[in-house]
Amino acid sequence: MIDIKNLTKRYGDLLAVDSVSFTVGAGEVLGFLGPNGAGKSTTMKLIAGFLTPSSGSISVCGFDVEAQPLEAKRCIGYLPEGAPVYGEMTPAGFLHFIADIRGIAPAARERRIHEVVERLGLERVYEQPIETLSKGFKRRVGLAQAILHDPKVLVLDEPTDGLDPNQKHEVRTLIQGMSKDKIVIVSTHILEEVHAVCTRAIIIANGRVVADATPDELEARSRYHQAVSLRADDLDSLKSALSSVAGVAEVVIDIEQRLVTAFPKKGMAIFGPITRMIQDRKLNVSEVQLERGRLDEVFRTITQTGARS
Repeated sequence: MIDIKNLTKRYGDLLAVDSVSFTVGAGEVLGFLGPNGAGKSTTMKLIAGFLTPSSGSISVCGFDVEAQPLEAKRCIGYLPEGAPVYGEMTPAGFLHFIADIRGIAPAARERRIHEVVERLGLERVYEQPIETLSKGFKRRVGLAQAILHDPKVLVLDEPTDGLDPNQKHEVRTLIQGMSKDKIVIVSTHILEEVHAVCTRAIIIANGRVVADATPDELEARSRYHQAVSLRADDLDSLKSALSSVAGVAEVVIDIEQRLVTAFPKKGMAIFGPITRMIQDRKLNVSEVQLERGRLDEVFRTITQTGARS
């Protein structure tokens, strides 16, 4: 439903997006990741038709975003970074305004607005000026305008940036609920967002795609994948004991976290042997954790080297 080929955007001598290509299918939630200045927001604006590419093509639901802009934009719901809205309006006035712009038929307008307001929990602030709302409610209003016309594609740029943990959870739950019958692209620099809502992740650095994989596949590239972390009082004794376990390549102590981490040799599974060793020696260990892999480490490695992966 989304097909992007060799997408490039220049601002004078600055190459913001450099020959980016990818496709996204129905039911996918794509996390578009990268450090600040990597080209994430520019790519989102290009997909939404807010910016014109210097070269390359974007097709949304079979419509070329440049050649058939109105048809493509009818398929897209777009939440820009910061969720800009008209602060002097109420959610009621703003959503009726958006309904007019989107050409929603009068007969269906009230029903559709009611559905969206109920889905996003806007009832109690419906007649309150938007400028008086919390960041979380402003994001909800932004999401409401993005889904009001029931688009097939949602493009959400930093949808949880600046929100507190409870507000982030609320917005992520809403995204998950909307993803069942839509394509959703979430641009973010918050790595926990990938685990929370995404089925796939693209990492961009210096305007180029440097990784495209599922969250599990990215975690598997981490040094910590299948490592075992343990918490105990006597870290030095535990390190010595772990070093004797077959299949352990290295043992590292984290003094601040009071953790010892054992890293496996390539292709070796060490969780079972370590737990048996603890039982046999009756070691005083308060916590044992099998590491999935650390996405932040993979992210740093990929974006700092800039190597394609």
